[in-house]
Amino acid sequence: MSSENTGLNVVKNYLKRYKIGTLDQLKKELFTSSTMTVFRKLKSLKYLSSYSHRGKYYTLNFIPEFDETGLWSFNSIWFSKYGNLIETTREFVDQSKAGFSAQELGQILNVEVKHPLLALFTKNQVSRKKFSNIFIYFSPSRSKRLQQITLRKSSDSLAEFNQYYEIDVFRDELKTAIILFYSLLNEKQRRLYAGLESFKLGHGGDKKIADLLGLDSHTIAKGRRELLGGNIQTESVREKGGGRKPVEKKFQKSSTKSKKS
Repeated sequence: MSSENTGLNVVKNYLKRYKIGTLDQLKKELFTSSTMTVFRKLKSLKYLSSYSHRGKYYTLNFIPEFDETGLWSFNSIWFSKYGNLIETTREFVDQSKAGFSAQELGQILNVEVKHPLLALFTKNQVSRKKFSNIFIYFSPSRSKRLQQITLRKSSDSLAEFNQYYEIDVFRDELKTAIILFYSLLNEKQRRLYAGLESFKLGHGGDKKIADLLGLDSHTIAKGRRELLGGNIQTESVREKGGGRKPVEKKFQKSSTKSKKS
């Protein structure tokens, strides 16, 4: 086996065992002081650097078990399937429902994001608008941005609603009413309704509604995306043969009666 392959196996086995590692740790394993040597091995194996801790930690692409938001943490070291902190920040802002303030996004990513947001704004890779003297960052796409701003404007009223509308403190009567109404809907309507209720609840809404209605959280997320995307195919609620009868048919019947008489 060549020394190159041996070096690759050393790095791979170390990261498989310990999940993550620093340059110094990998240099020690390879018995080298060369940073380029380590990076050459990592590049060949396809790696990710942490977006927290200033990108100090490394792992291999197949090791992280990303959650539904695309994040993975090991020993409080954070990685993202989107890449480094700048790339992750841009992706989260672009895909957000109602934009993010620096504080809101920082709580989700578990790191400070003021500087990445400012850097992205300077490069026109995100947009921003002031709400109550706080900058909220939005997608650079005009259509997405308008939707995000509309939802952000309604967030204050939703926040007040959420204080009351928590699954954990639902009255039994309200739970029963929600479940009863849900049972009257067809499959598509159930998905959309569950998505709407999840959106009202905000973070963690999918799980809470899933627990209440016995639905898969992925189905709820799909319904929410359909609602927010505005691409729902409406269907006629009137049954075939229902509604007002055509005037010509009514006239024909009247003419027939007149001839008989």
